[in-house]
Amino acid sequence: MKKCTFILAALLLTFGVNAQQKTETTSETVKPQQPKDITKYIEFVNADYDFGKIPFGKPAEYELGIKNISKETVTIERVQVGCGCTTPKYQQGQKIAPGESAKITLGFNGSSQGHFTKYVTVYFNDGMSKQVTFKGETYKTPEASAPANSNIEKMKTKG
Repeated sequence: MKKCTFILAALLLTFGVNAQQKTETTSETVKPQQPKDITKYIEFVNADYDFGKIPFGKPAEYELGIKNISKETVTIERVQVGCGCTTPKYQQGQKIAPGESAKITLGFNGSSQGHFTKYVTVYFNDGMSKQVTFKGETYKTPEASAPANSNIEKMKTKG
């Protein structure tokens, strides 16, 4: 019985010591890649767009201009909108060569009442991204025209 207890204790001690030993890893620590400064690669047109006043419920669109001002090709990876009322139209994976331009059409369904501000993030290769905004104000049009004024006709004939 003493032999079994001794052997069991020795095994537990051996496993406990092995579990505490530090295992050596051969993989190197990978540093996260820093995103490039987008202002040195891409120039934007209409990155802060104002629709002004638009009719409530009537869709509106505008074009976001993108120009590659670098010596490297830039790729549009994806466009992420802030809500379902905004619709982007673009070519995913579109490559923009140095000196060339591209456009992303951003649509708004006009369903917000009053003042609105919407945000869209455009993601490019090498971790670059840009948040653009558009804003405006919706107004409701009258459902019926103004009623006819019979007194106007009377005033016209008296003159």
